[in-house]
Amino acid sequence: MNKRDDGILQALYDVILDRKHNPSENSYTAALMHKGIDKILKKIGEEATEVVIAAKGGKREEIVYETSDLVFHLLVLLGYCDIPPEEIFAELRRRFGMSGIKEKNSRPA
Repeated sequence: MNKRDDGILQALYDVILDRKHNPSENSYTAALMHKGIDKILKKIGEEATEVVIAAKGGKREEIVYETSDLVFHLLVLLGYCDIPPEEIFAELRRRFGMSGIKEKNSRPA
């Protein structure tokens, strides 16, 4: 990983939290937060669909662009729910090196 990119998800999350707690009229993030969970979830669905379409089209730059949009909107959801990215990183670390089948079987029913 490029050292310059280390921490970008946390930095972006911090800006999202700032927009949540200090909203301004011209902030897209603040507007999403104000509109609530349903609007945020709708955007995640739209962005996920755009990732699928981009991947189907096979154009690398479109996949990168649309995936970036999806990750951003997922971070907005985490901010809305007050879940720091570190909790996601910790869960990914927990799963790392574990069979997907084993991991799914380890979840509560």
